[in-house]
Amino acid sequence: KIADPFDYGGGNINPDKAADPGLVYDIDPKDYQEFNCSWKVVLVCETLQRPVYHLNLPSVSIPNLKTTVTVSRTVTNVGAAVGTYKAIIEPPPGIEMGVHPSTLVFDADTRTHTFNITLSSIREVQGIFTFGSLTWKDKTHQVRIPIAVRPVVKDFYADVA
Repeated sequence: KIADPFDYGGGNINPDKAADPGLVYDIDPKDYQEFNCSWKVVLVCETLQRPVYHLNLPSVSIPNLKTTVTVSRTVTNVGAAVGTYKAIIEPPPGIEMGVHPSTLVFDADTRTHTFNITLSSIREVQGIFTFGSLTWKDKTHQVRIPIAVRPVVKDFYADVA
């Protein structure tokens, strides 16, 4: 088997870039509560259960893409107070991918932004995972997150059972 991003992960750590990441994907403990509810780990869930791909992680994984899916991510600017990041989209093969907004403008009053990533299959295929990325780029930072998508025409177990 040829290695894919699931095999080799995020790569090597660069301490200089880690000390000045530009953007971070913050997460709140309540987000983990929703995550645990979606996995049915918690017996009592007061929140609406959402698919696990909605957790605000610096990655996106859609294991069963049947139709169009939109996920949201929120980033916080931890770099210079004023900055503009533009989206560089590398869609997974066979997947149409869009980002809105495609530009994030930060200033002293606006430290966080939420953006949406929309993914849909170009062809009706029963597929394997394909990989792409979204990179937010300003004058000094490139903040990249991997995108993993597995298109499916039919969830054979769920659609037949």
